[in-house]
Amino acid sequence: MSETHPAAEEYPTEIQDYLSAFEKSLGSVDDTLKTMMSVSRSELLQKLDPLEQAKLDLVSAYTLNSLFWVYLTTQGVNPKEHSVKQELERIRTYMNRVKEIADRKKAAKLDRGAASRFVRNALYEPKPQNEAAKKSPLLAKKKKTR
Repeated sequence: MSETHPAAEEYPTEIQDYLSAFEKSLGSVDDTLKTMMSVSRSELLQKLDPLEQAKLDLVSAYTLNSLFWVYLTTQGVNPKEHSVKQELERIRTYMNRVKEIADRKKAAKLDRGAASRFVRNALYEPKPQNEAAKKSPLLAKKKKTR
């Protein structure tokens, strides 16, 4: 909105600032969508692993539903009473599931052998020499003769 419209003078300055920011955001969304649409979906999916494919599908679905939410708002329809709200919630639950799966992949794996050695060594208590002598009479005799 680099040009000033005659009707723009009727709005308070705060609203004009919000409208300018909204226009910039719409331009950004438009650029992003053009970039995504320039590459064929099959080409894009071939480059991604299954988890990344799921993320892409969820983000795409969420974005489209969010844009529909905005459209409903501009048409004077309350989107909270529309089925788009349930769809957004459903997509959000799947996004959380995918995030949990991704977090599990990133989590450190337990090396059972190393863990058992660590615990065994942490709990190790050396035996007093008296007990060792009782169990092995030969060791006790050798120690006495020295």
